[in-house]
Amino acid sequence: MPEQIHNRIAMLRAERGISRRDLADALGVHYQTIGYLERGEYAPSLTLALQLAAHFEVPVEVVFSLEPFPRLGSGRAG
Repeated sequence: MPEQIHNRIAMLRAERGISRRDLADALGVHYQTIGYLERGEYAPSLTLALQLAAHFEVPVEVVFSLEPFPRLGSGRAG
């Protein structure tokens, strides 16, 4: 069974006020692809993962992880 790729795409989109369609258009993919990625139903290619990170201007590790991201407000001080 393939390992799940966790991501913060929905959170990053919400922070920036970007719709799935707008993000998809910027990356040259179908808007449903963004939904599949956000739900963990599709693992991105390395190229797409890097394009997403570049679009949000963050390291790829901020967007994707093999481990679940800690929930916001989980008590971890930063």
